[in-house]
Amino acid sequence: MTAVVPVLNPRAEPRRAVKRGFPRDAGTVRLCRTLAAVERLLYQRLVDAVVLDVKSAPTAALALPARFPRIPMFVLSALRSDDGPLLAACDAAGFAGVLVEGVDNAVAGEWIAARTAQVARRAALADAPKLLRLTDRLQLAAWEEVLRRVGFPTQTGHVAAALRVTREHLSREFAAGGAPNLKRVIDLARTACAADLLGNPGYTVRSVVHILGYASTSHLAGAARRVAGTTPQELRTVGARGVLQRFIRGRTRSRT
Repeated sequence: MTAVVPVLNPRAEPRRAVKRGFPRDAGTVRLCRTLAAVERLLYQRLVDAVVLDVKSAPTAALALPARFPRIPMFVLSALRSDDGPLLAACDAAGFAGVLVEGVDNAVAGEWIAARTAQVARRAALADAPKLLRLTDRLQLAAWEEVLRRVGFPTQTGHVAAALRVTREHLSREFAAGGAPNLKRVIDLARTACAADLLGNPGYTVRSVVHILGYASTSHLAGAARRVAGTTPQELRTVGARGVLQRFIRGRTRSRT
């Protein structure tokens, strides 16, 4: 299950343009007919970005960036020279960028894919391989697979299958050279993602538990405690980068 990008626009061509240009390995574009459908996706799936035609969307659409500041929201509208006040309102509301329908269609999908929440999370964790002492090609490939699977429950066996090696071989090789064991690194990546999502005022802890597929709030609480020595509520202010820093400061090894 990959991250999704909801697109709300009443016209077929701009919708197709985003879907056509969005890299398949970056996520899935979902075409929505109403703002309510966009909001349902925000609470059901890991959403990487939102694309809205603010000229046809309800006024309530302008409130979305404030509720979900960690999820980039983009305007894709047929804008005219007299739309200055609308663009100013979008900027004040916190929209991350503006695309002009009919002018930017050819680059829309690729442009959005380079500016998603996933891209920001990866940037926050960019030096994780160095800090975790991941140097071997298999270690680095496993880290990339863990990041790719961050939105749903993952076990060592899932990563091993994706890399076409045995679970035992991967577990042994991943922890070589002083690196943490893979299970704890999976916990790290998912807890960092949870912290990033909780940076959105629109999400409760229960919402994030549902989106990331944790069995219960206590499962997220256990991961947050093991990885960062914190609670799910405190993850809001810790953020993805903070989770990594706390992990490096002494929680890289299992105490069980």
